[in-house]
Order: sequence, then C-alpha cells, then structure tokens
Amino acid sequence: MTGAAAKPAKQSLFDLLGGQPTLECVHKRFYDKIYIHPWLKQFFEGHEQAAIELRQTQFMAEKFGSDMQYPGMALELAHRRMFIPEELLRLRQSLLRESLEEEQVPEALIVRWLKIDQAFWKDIRNDSLASFSEVDLKYERPLIVNNPQA
Repeated sequence: MTGAAAKPAKQSLFDLLGGQPTLECVHKRFYDKIYIHPWLKQFFEGHEQAAIELRQTQFMAEKFGSDMQYPGMALELAHRRMFIPEELLRLRQSLLRESLEEEQVPEALIVRWLKIDQAFWKDIRNDSLASFSEVDLKYERPLIVNNPQA
C-alpha cells in the first residue's frame, strides 16, 4: 500500500436517501395522491395500492443503488397497454416532487431522484394516440384515459 489515503466509497442515492424506509414513506404519500387524483387514479383501478407502492419501492431501490433486486415486469411490458402522454408524466412528476418535499428530502436528492425517474419516460411515453393505436396488443385491451380536467 502506498502513502496515499484510500478514497471513501461513494454512497449510493439509496443510502443517501436513508434506504428503504424513506422510499416507502415517499411512495405511500405519492400513491395516496395518485389514488385520489381524477385522472391518474383511473390507471390503477383494480390494483391494490399497497402492492403498487411495494413494486415502485423495489424498482427505485434497485435503480438507486440498493442490493435489492426488482422482481417485477420490465417497465415497457408493465405499461405497454397504457396510453401515457408526456402531460401525464409531468403531472405524475409534480405529485412525486410534492411527496418528496413533504417527506423533507433535501433538494439535491430530489433533483437526483427526479432525474432518474424521468430517464424511464422514454420507455413508457406515447407521443401520439395515432402511433399508440398502431401497437398490436394481441389479446389485451388498451387503456386510454382522457384527462377529465382538459
């Protein structure tokens, strides 16, 4: 070993956030908002909120550097039948930001969280209803929910 001091290991975002307890609190607060929102709640009808919170926590924990393995479906597969325009993603992100702020997550970590979250938009966003309508969903019914406030 040389005389130089070893660099400390870089902490993962998962660790900086406080681990799974913080993700669970944020996702509980976030989905409480989603499940009452007039537009967003329609995407979750028939899905138990606690199960959705758990999957989201597992997914983000893995993406934030935890050793936890996400056991769910690939993002594209889980969202393939949903028409998700950018407007919907921006609305979702504003509720996520609110939830992070309410849980007193530091702004620098909120920015990192939202940047990672937004990186997945390309996998689930639909640019137009026409292009979404061309997708062959085989035996699945597409889920197109209009914004009731538009």
